[in-house]
Amino acid sequence: MSQRRLYHFALSGHAHRARLMLSLLALPCELIDVDLKGGAHKRPDFLALNAFGQVPVLVDGDAVIPDSNAILVYLAGRYDSSGRWWPRDPLGQAQVQRWLSAAAGPLAFGPAAARVATLFGAPLDMARAHQIANNLFAVMERELSVRPFLAGTTPTIADVALYSYTAHAPEGGVSLTPYPNVEAWLARIAALPGFVPMQPSAVTAA
Repeated sequence: MSQRRLYHFALSGHAHRARLMLSLLALPCELIDVDLKGGAHKRPDFLALNAFGQVPVLVDGDAVIPDSNAILVYLAGRYDSSGRWWPRDPLGQAQVQRWLSAAAGPLAFGPAAARVATLFGAPLDMARAHQIANNLFAVMERELSVRPFLAGTTPTIADVALYSYTAHAPEGGVSLTPYPNVEAWLARIAALPGFVPMQPSAVTAA
């Protein structure tokens, strides 16, 4: 058994970003499916790994890291000696952190929320989620018109954090057609060595 384990759920974009980072860094990892529908994430054994009862959780030897963005920072900081994915300089880190905040804010409350409502029937204001999503994608569209990746000229964990729920936004009824720079950016991420796609849902794309 690998000393590195990722507790995940295949349809979770948060879980996918962790799995994608592991693959981009060529780090072997045992994937452990968490039965969210059956409530496995709220049981004592899982809550001992993440008190918030959420996937993903990475176990790397003696280290236990909950939260997808925290996992990205940990993996890049520990295993990417080049500093490509998580810059070493304060300005570079700030530029990446800006997008990690966007991933935890408008990405989560916009395209991710709309997708959860569509796939799993979660109650929410769909019009508001779509508005948040389109506002975010409009910002990304403008910024990706002047550089190939979100935080600079090379990919960072900022791109990994935003990729999954952006790529699958159509599953929540948010079309990416108005955002050609975003679509081109998604294609650049998908072309990276080690890229692994996220499992699509049965929902028809917008």
